[in-house]
Amino acid sequence: MSLEDLAGTLERSGDYRVLRRLRPQWLEALPEGRRVRLGLFVDLETTGLDASVDEIIEIGMVPFAFTLDGAMLGVLPAFSRLREPSVPVPPRVTELTGLTQEMLAGHSITPEEVAAFAAEASLVIAHNAAFDRPFIEAFCTAFAEKPWACSMADVPWADAGFESRKLGYLATQAGFFFDGHRATDDCLASLALLGCGGFPEGRTALACLLERARSVWVRIWATQAPFESKDVLKARGYRWNDGMDGRPKAWFIDVPPEKQAEEEAFLREEIYRRDVALTVSALKATDRFTSRV
Repeated sequence: MSLEDLAGTLERSGDYRVLRRLRPQWLEALPEGRRVRLGLFVDLETTGLDASVDEIIEIGMVPFAFTLDGAMLGVLPAFSRLREPSVPVPPRVTELTGLTQEMLAGHSITPEEVAAFAAEASLVIAHNAAFDRPFIEAFCTAFAEKPWACSMADVPWADAGFESRKLGYLATQAGFFFDGHRATDDCLASLALLGCGGFPEGRTALACLLERARSVWVRIWATQAPFESKDVLKARGYRWNDGMDGRPKAWFIDVPPEKQAEEEAFLREEIYRRDVALTVSALKATDRFTSRV
C-alpha cells in the first residue's frame, strides 16, 4: 500500500486529517495564450521591521503563470539569494529564520540583478505587502513602477472558511505543510494558497486578489485623532506614520472604494465624534503598500 493510500485510509476514518508536503507545480516556460500573464511573488527576510534602518538578508522571488480570470497555472524557476548585512543579525531573526551571520558572510545581491529578474512581471504579490514593498523598493527602484497586491490583505480568506490570514495557519487548513520562514519556501506556499477555490461565485483566491488589485483604493488619514483612540485605530487596521517622510504625522488606512463611506462614518462617529473634513487620496495598484505616497 502506498503512502497516499495510507493517508486516504486515515482521512476516510473521520478521526484523522493528513497534511501533505507542498509539491509546487513547476513549469519549464511561460505557457502561451492571450490571457496568460506572468506574476512575481516576493518574500524577504530582514534584520528588523523598519525599512528605513533595517536591511534585507534574503530575497526570494518566484515567477508564476496565471490567467486573467484567476487560474493559477504553475510556477517558474525562482530567484533565491542571501545578503550579508552591515550590522550583526539580531538573535531573534536567527531564531525565526535560521539565518546566521556565518551563513550570510560574503553573500551579496545587486539591485540590477533583482530588477532584471523582475522586469517581465505584470503584477507583484507579497504576503503582507505593506512590509515587503518598502524594503524591496528602497533596495531596487524598479519595484516602484510595478502594480502590487497582497495575498494577506486582498483575499477574503474567511469567505472560504479559513480562520486566520497567517501563512502557516492558511497552509494547515488547506491541507499541506512546508518549511516556513525562508523566503522562497514562503513564496511557494503563498502561491499554492492563491490557487485554492471555495470562494463565492466559484472563484479562486487569486481571482479575488486580482479583482481587488484592479480597483482604485483610497487612503484615509485620521489626522489629529485623539491620542486615546490609538488602540482602537490600530485594532481596526490603521497604521501610524511619524511624519518624517513628508507625509502627515497621523494614523491612516487603505480601503477598497466600497468601504470608503463606512470608514469615513466610523471616524466621524467613533473617533472624532463630530463632522470633520477628512484627508482622502486615491491609490492605484502601483501606489498601494508603498511608503512613497
